[in-house]
Amino acid sequence: MSRIGKKEIVLSKQISVEIKQNIITIKGPKGQLQQNISKNIQVVEQNDGNINKLVINTLVDSPASRSLHGLSRTLINNMIIGVSEGFTKDLEIRGVGYRSQMDARNLVLNVGYSHPVILPAPKGIDIKVENNTRIIVSGINKELVGQIAAKIRAVRPPEPYKGKGIRYQNENVKKKIGKAGK
Repeated sequence: MSRIGKKEIVLSKQISVEIKQNIITIKGPKGQLQQNISKNIQVVEQNDGNINKLVINTLVDSPASRSLHGLSRTLINNMIIGVSEGFTKDLEIRGVGYRSQMDARNLVLNVGYSHPVILPAPKGIDIKVENNTRIIVSGINKELVGQIAAKIRAVRPPEPYKGKGIRYQNENVKKKIGKAGK
């Protein structure tokens, strides 16, 4: 059995869980998320006094169901954290003349190309720009927040010589030594 899969998930009072067949729906103060769960995984809601818990079990002892055990628990836990607290990713822009701004729901990046790069924010994701060089991506779906942050970073990843580009907050970029002059 998976060590992660065996851990119980403790639910707060403000979170409600609905399990129908193999679809789990979690509602909280920030919104609602749904996830399909494998048919080999069983999610059980338990009530011990005042404490509500979710327990994830495997129905079939096969390598496929064992590998999905920990994954299912982590996905459900991320959904619970998302609807209660939310997730954020911070990016920073480094480089002379590199800047960003918001235009309605679109992120406009000026990062050294001959044209500005426009990235629309999908539904459920909030993008904020501070000081033209700091971008904050937030939302309730951890996967979507990470994907959008990766798309923004991919527009101009940090280059290894001067470190110019878009990077995650506190990301350590290894710099190379330049050409040796005579």
